[in-house]
Amino acid sequence: MSELPLRAQLAAALGKGAASLSRATGRGDGSVIGGRVALKVEPDLLAKLARGRRIALVSATNGKTTTTRLITSALRELGGIATNEHGANMPTGHITALAKSPDARIGVLETDEKYLPQVLRETKPAVVVLMNLSRDQMDRASEINLLAKKWRDALAKSETHVIANADDPLVAWAGLGARYATWVSAGQRWKEDSWCCPECGGHLKRDPDPHWECPECGLRRPDTTWSVDNDNDTVTDPNAQELKLQLNLPGDANRANAVIALATAAAYGIHPKQALPRLREIESVAGRYTSVVTNGVEVRLLLSKNPAGWLESFAVLDPPRVPVILSVNAQIPDGKDTSWLWDVDYTVLKGRRVFVMGERRTDLALRLETDGVPFEIADRVDQIIATLKSEQPDITKVDVIANYTAFQQIRTAYGRVQ
Repeated sequence: MSELPLRAQLAAALGKGAASLSRATGRGDGSVIGGRVALKVEPDLLAKLARGRRIALVSATNGKTTTTRLITSALRELGGIATNEHGANMPTGHITALAKSPDARIGVLETDEKYLPQVLRETKPAVVVLMNLSRDQMDRASEINLLAKKWRDALAKSETHVIANADDPLVAWAGLGARYATWVSAGQRWKEDSWCCPECGGHLKRDPDPHWECPECGLRRPDTTWSVDNDNDTVTDPNAQELKLQLNLPGDANRANAVIALATAAAYGIHPKQALPRLREIESVAGRYTSVVTNGVEVRLLLSKNPAGWLESFAVLDPPRVPVILSVNAQIPDGKDTSWLWDVDYTVLKGRRVFVMGERRTDLALRLETDGVPFEIADRVDQIIATLKSEQPDITKVDVIANYTAFQQIRTAYGRVQ
């Protein structure tokens, strides 16, 4: 990285100080406040900190944090990496991450979908990674077709190399705006936000899956050079070499994240055979998929923030004999609007014991009742475990699905498990 001007050095130092103070006083990890302080001193600091680095921006509705972690792990072969590992994915968090690792020649930055065009302009990344787009926090972010249009316009003005999921029509349409692209068949379980053509509004033909095309304007799925086979747990690279994934992270969504990570590593010159062992080392990401034992019961934590995310979590639940706890809040980081609960099909939970908690548990309870899913209302996870143990002394496992702030509250109760 090139030497920073004096003003930028002062801004970075003050930001680091503010972040350290925040951590020392228990107010958080300091990523956001550090960036805010630094920006007050030098508004152009992000661009200055990014100069001279090979940066990858990772953006999607779901899976950003996990994929950022996977890519970062794969690129460790190249030396130090600047990354926002705690998920502070707006410019303030990017500034803190880059300032924290001034000598790192490579950066891997999780980037909020709404801020991607701005961060793309300021950091001039080597790579932009795009995975999926679906409805999420409608009271904060824009409608997703408009978001895809902003991505497309920003990429058309950039020289960056895009690595994108061709199976998601909105992502593919946005990525087609770029000059250079690597197309990955990573799958798309949730299709309810992409039945219409993002180019002309016509009805997309989606058969056989994963192919899609528009009979009206001719927009179609790009040809891919990377793909994942969920049934066989394999990934195929551009040389038609098939490799076993054997991840310690569960589910099809994480196989999708992994193939994207391998394609990104390849863009940095890392062969998939080198990268795969790194990916297999990861068992949890910022508490996601972590299991903790309380009162002799293993509690597995799953984060789901929107309909697409809940669908993926349902797919990795343990057998029906394992109870599930659902927790929903509606704080600012979650989005105040909980109407998205009505887009989730909860009938898959029939036949298992379901507990409901969180600040908006009555909203969730009504939704479950409408789908004919029996439930019990509770206040805390430990209360539920105590109830289950009194009724089923041999119980050994419980799954928890929670949206963002509800997940963080539960995670904090267990000492912010990693």
